[in-house]
Amino acid sequence: MLKFNIRKVLDGLTASSSSSASPHPGPNQNDVIHETLQSEHFHLCKTVRHGFPYQPSSMAFDPVQKILAIGTQSGAVRLFGRAGVECYCQHESGAAVIQLQFLVNEGALVSALADDSVHLWNLRQKQPAILHTLKFSRERITFCHLPFQSKWLYIGTEKGNIHIVNVESFTLSGYVIMWNKAIELSSKTHPGPVVHISDNPMDEGKILIGFECGTVVLWDLKSKKADYRYNYDEAIHSVAWHHEGKQFTCSHSDGTLTTWNVRETAKPILTITPHGKQPKDGKKPEPCKPILKVEYKTTRAGDPFMVMSGGLSYDTGCRRACLTVMHGKSTAVLEMDFPIVDFLTLCETPYPNDFQEPYAVVVLLEKDLVVIDLGQIGYPIFENPYPLSLHESPVTCVEYFANCPPELIPALYSVGSRQKRQGYSKKEWPISGGNWGQGTLSYPELIVTGHADGSIKFWDASAIMLQLLYKLKTAKVFERSVKGAKEERQSTEIVDEDPFAIQTVSWCPESRVLCVAGVSAHVIVYRFSKLEITTEVVQLLEVRMQCELNDVDSPEPLEHPPTPSTPVPTSSASPNQERESFESQHSTSDERPRDNVPCLRVRSSPLKQSPGYQVDLLIQLVWVSGEPPQQITSLAVNSSYGLVAFGNSNGLAVVDYLQRTLLLNMGVSELYSPSDPYQRQPRSPRKTRQPSGAPSETNDGNNASEEKSNKSPTSGSTSPINSDDEHKQQKFIEKVMSKSRRFSKTVANDFAKISRKISSSTEQKADLEGRVRHKHLLMKKKCFDSIKEDEPRKTSCRHITDPTSNLNAKDSSFSRSRSSSVTSIERESREAISSIHFSESFPRKTDNSGSPSASLWLGTTQGTVLVLALTMPSPGDQRLQQTVGVSPCGTLVRLKGGILTMSFLDSLGVILPPCYESWSEPNAPDEEKEKTRRRRPASPPPTQEGQDSQYAVVCSEKQAKVLGLPSQSCCFKHNITESSFVLRADVVQMAAGLCLACFCANGHIMTLSLPSLRPLLDVNYLPLTDMRIARTFCFSNLGQALYLVSPTEIQRITYSQDTCDNLQEMMGELFTPVETPEAPNRGFFKGLFGGGAQSLDREDLFGELAAGKASRSLAQHIPGPQSMEGMKGAASGVVGDLARARIALDERGQKLGELEDRTAAMLASADSFSKHAHDMMLKYKDKKWYQL
Repeated sequence: MLKFNIRKVLDGLTASSSSSASPHPGPNQNDVIHETLQSEHFHLCKTVRHGFPYQPSSMAFDPVQKILAIGTQSGAVRLFGRAGVECYCQHESGAAVIQLQFLVNEGALVSALADDSVHLWNLRQKQPAILHTLKFSRERITFCHLPFQSKWLYIGTEKGNIHIVNVESFTLSGYVIMWNKAIELSSKTHPGPVVHISDNPMDEGKILIGFECGTVVLWDLKSKKADYRYNYDEAIHSVAWHHEGKQFTCSHSDGTLTTWNVRETAKPILTITPHGKQPKDGKKPEPCKPILKVEYKTTRAGDPFMVMSGGLSYDTGCRRACLTVMHGKSTAVLEMDFPIVDFLTLCETPYPNDFQEPYAVVVLLEKDLVVIDLGQIGYPIFENPYPLSLHESPVTCVEYFANCPPELIPALYSVGSRQKRQGYSKKEWPISGGNWGQGTLSYPELIVTGHADGSIKFWDASAIMLQLLYKLKTAKVFERSVKGAKEERQSTEIVDEDPFAIQTVSWCPESRVLCVAGVSAHVIVYRFSKLEITTEVVQLLEVRMQCELNDVDSPEPLEHPPTPSTPVPTSSASPNQERESFESQHSTSDERPRDNVPCLRVRSSPLKQSPGYQVDLLIQLVWVSGEPPQQITSLAVNSSYGLVAFGNSNGLAVVDYLQRTLLLNMGVSELYSPSDPYQRQPRSPRKTRQPSGAPSETNDGNNASEEKSNKSPTSGSTSPINSDDEHKQQKFIEKVMSKSRRFSKTVANDFAKISRKISSSTEQKADLEGRVRHKHLLMKKKCFDSIKEDEPRKTSCRHITDPTSNLNAKDSSFSRSRSSSVTSIERESREAISSIHFSESFPRKTDNSGSPSASLWLGTTQGTVLVLALTMPSPGDQRLQQTVGVSPCGTLVRLKGGILTMSFLDSLGVILPPCYESWSEPNAPDEEKEKTRRRRPASPPPTQEGQDSQYAVVCSEKQAKVLGLPSQSCCFKHNITESSFVLRADVVQMAAGLCLACFCANGHIMTLSLPSLRPLLDVNYLPLTDMRIARTFCFSNLGQALYLVSPTEIQRITYSQDTCDNLQEMMGELFTPVETPEAPNRGFFKGLFGGGAQSLDREDLFGELAAGKASRSLAQHIPGPQSMEGMKGAASGVVGDLARARIALDERGQKLGELEDRTAAMLASADSFSKHAHDMMLKYKDKKWYQL
C-alpha cells in the first residue's frame, strides 16, 4: 500500500496556486540550482526558556533531590537543578500559582492555583506533565500542606475548612475538618481563612491549624476534636514548629513573634518584637510592619536559627525589604534589592522531628533569587550559576548567532572571567539536583543582548544552556550627569529616560568588530583586544544629518549632484563655517535654537579600557537648527572595508572608521537617480526656521543668502516663507516637543505603549499591525516631522497636539482605505532607511565583466532597494591614505512594504556572506598587524556566458523577490502575506540547504526555499500580543530562533526537524534515583518506654472504608493529558524503554536495599535486647528480693 503524505500534497497545491512564486520569463533557474530542503526538514517546537521567572509567586524545595521549583502569577512553573538543568512548565488556565509542594524524593510536585485547582506533576520525565487535576467549585483554596513521606494532602480553604486529598488517586477523602468544630463553641465570629497547616513533628496524629483571625488549634485526627486552642489579638501570617514538638512560634501582623507551649493555652510563654523599640516604662512596644513568615530551625551543637521576613519599624529609614536572621544573641538584618516573595531554609535532614542543621536560606525576590550561606560569618551569598541577570537592566534588543567561530566563546570567557565579583561564599551551589543531557547536536551559539542602561551582554547559548560570558558598558564613553548640569543635560537629550539605551547592534563574529547604535543618536565602533589600554581622548566624529526637501511650488531643479557632507570637528576651539554663520545670524536672539550640539557629552578624562571590547570611534548625530537628530533605524559594519553605514528618516551616512572620516551624508530622496522611475518628489519641505528675533523681511537677498548658508550641503533649494508663520510654527514645535518628552523614550516603554492599544476586533487589529510596522521600522519618529510649510496643510498639524491621535494619523497611512493626498505626501516625506547590507556584488546593470565589486545595498521603509558602488583603495598603507569612493547607482527594485532583509547567493545557490577581515590584535605592533591583516576574497562562481553570476534575495513586509545579477531581472517572486505583515525575516543556513525564514504579525512562522521561494513551513505559532516579541524576535542558522517572552525571560524555539528529534536527549533530567536519608535514631529507652515520634496510619483514618466518600459537588477530578497510561503509549523508542527499565530496576533495587537494611537493623536491635535481658537475668538470678 502506498504511503500518503498530506504535507507534500499541500506543498504542491501551494506552489501551484501561488502564481506570484513562479519564475519570470527567462531561463529556468530551478533546473540549474538543485534545492535539497523539503517540508520534512522542518518542525516547530519550543526548546528551553532562560532567565528569571517573571512575577514569581511561590517556591518549594526538595531536600533530597535538591530541586527548586518557582511558581509565577501567570501559571508557569520553573524547575531548577544544578547549573544547566532547567525546565519550564505551564498550566493551561494561566492562573497564579499560590503554593507548591514536593513529594519529597518521589519525583512529583503538587501545585495549587488561584482558580482553586490542584495539580499533580510528574517529574520523572524530562518534560514534566500533569497527571491529575482536582478543581474545587464551592470553596477557595488558601493553604496546602503535604507531610513528609505521606500520600495525604491537607487543603485549607477560605471558609476555614480543611479537606484531605489522596495524591496517588487524587480523590477527596470523606474526612473533613469543619471550622465550627475546630474553634470554641462560644465563639460568635468566623475565624477567617486557613493560613497555616502543619503536623506535630513528634506526633503525626496531631495537626496545627492557624486561622487568619489569630486563633490556632491543635487538632487530634483520631478523636476528631480539638485538643488545645490558642488565641491572640493580632492576625497570624505563619507558624513554625520547634523540632521536639513541644513549642511553636507564630508571626503576627503587628511585627511580634509569640512562642507557645503546646500544653499552655492561656498566654504565650514568650512575646517579642524583634525590630520594635522597647519603652523604658515597661509598656507594649510600638507596632511594626507585619512579619510575613518565620522559620525556626534547631542545631545539634549550638543555638537555633530564627529567620523571618518583614517586621521592620514603620519609622525605619530603610525602605528596602529585609530578611532577619536571629542566631543566639546576634541579629543580622540583610537588605534586599527587591521585595521578598518567599524564602525557605535549607536543612541537612528532611525529617521534621530531628535537629534540622540549617545551612542556607533561599530568598525569592520579585526580580532575583538569592541564596544566603548560614555557615559563614557575615552570611555571604552564593554565586548564582543560573542566567537570572538577563533583566538586570531592561532588554532593548537581541541578536542570535548560531554556528559562530569556535574560538570566539573562549576568547569572550577569558576576558569576562575578570569581571566577576568577589566576596561570594566558597561553598558549592546548594541546589545541585538533576543531570545534564546527552545531546549529539553541539555547535557554538551566542546571544547578544542590549540593555536600557547602555550595557551589552554576550551569552554562551550552546547545547540549550545559557551562561554569561562578557559584559560591555557603553555608558563609560560619556560623561555622567551631575546634579548641577541636570537642566543643561535635559535640554540637549532627546530621551528623558535611559539615554544610553541600546537600539540596535551590528556584529561581525569573525573579525570581532562590534558596532552599537543608541537611542541618543550615537554609534560606537568597538574592537576586541586582549591587552589593557588607557585612551586619553575618545575619537569623536560628529555628523550633521538634515533632510531638507524640495518645495512643490519651487521649480528650481538641482543644478549639481549631491555631495557628501563633512563631519563636524570635535574640537570646540575650531567650529565650522555653518556653526559660525548660524551663531552670528541668531546672536540677537535670547532663545536661539540648538545647533551642532550632540545629545550626550563625551568623556573628557582618560578612559581605562580593560581587555575585551574597546572603543575605537564614537559617532554622534547633532542637533540641526533646533531640531534633534532622528534615531538610527538601521546599522551595518564591514570589517573588510573598514566602513560603518547607518540610516534614519533623514537619510544615510557612511563612515570610514579606519580613517575616522565621513564619506557620505545624503537624504533618502537624493539617493535616487534623476532618471529613476521610483524617484520621490517630496512635497513637504523642512526649512531652516527663523527665530523670533529675526527680521520679518525674508524676501531680500541678504536673508536668502543667510538661509542658504544654514542649509545642509545635501539639501536642495527652498522658497522663502513668512516669518510670522514661521514664528507660530516654532512655538507649536516647542509645544509638541515638550508634550512628546513626557513619554518614556526608551525602546521598551515605547513598544509597551503601543501594546496597550491591542483589540480583538478585526479592524483594530489591522490598524495595530500598521502601527507596529511603522514603529518597528521608523523607531519612534518624532511628532513634529509632519508639520507642513504651506497654509492649506496646516489643518493636518492639529492632529499632532495629541500624541495618540498623531500616532493613529501616521499609522493609518498603511491602510488601503486611506487614499488622501495629504496622507500619501506625509508617507513619502518620511521614507527612512530600514535595511543595510555590504556585499561583493554587481551594483550596476552594465557590470558584465564577471567580477563582483564592493557595494552597499539599502532598503527603505517604502520598499525600494537602492545600490551604492564602493571604490576601495588597495590594501595596506594606501587604504589608510586614500579615500573610499561612494557613488549612488539608483534603484534596483521595488517591493510592497518596507525592506527587512537582503542577502546574496552565488550561481549554485550557496550564500555569499559579507567579506570580513580575520581578527588580529589591534594593539599589537604594526609589523604583526601587517602579517595578520588579510582581506577574504570573494570567490567568483563558475558561470556561463550570458547567465547571471549572483542572486539577490530581498524580503519586505509583504513579499519576497529573487533577482539575478547583474541583469537585475526578477527570477522569482512570492507574496508572503496579504492581511498581515512580516516583522522579522532572515536568510538562514540549514543543515540541508538555505531558506528564508519569516515571522509575521499574525503569529505565523514561515520558511521559503531559495532561490525558488517555495513554501516549506507555515505554522500559526504565536499571535502578536506584545510589542516586546516584535522587537526581539530573531532567527539564526541551523533552525534556531528566540524572542523575549517576558521582560525577564528568553524563549528559544527551533524549526528544524533534526533538533526536535534530538531535543529529549539534549534536555537534562530532573529526577535522579537518590536514597532517602535514614530516619533519626530514637534511642533504646525511647523505643522501649515511648517518647519518640508517634506514627499514624492515615489510611485507617482517611480511607474510603473509614471516612466514606466526599461530596461529588465539592471538587471535580480531571485526569491529566499526560497520565501514566498516556505517557506509556506516547513514549516510544528503545532508548526510552531502556531508560524506564533502568529507572524501575534502580527503584526496585533501592527499595530492596532499604528493606534489607531495615531487617538487619531490627535483627541487630533484637540481638542487643536479648543480650541485655540475659545479662540482667544472670545478674539478679541468685539474689533475694530484699537484696535488689
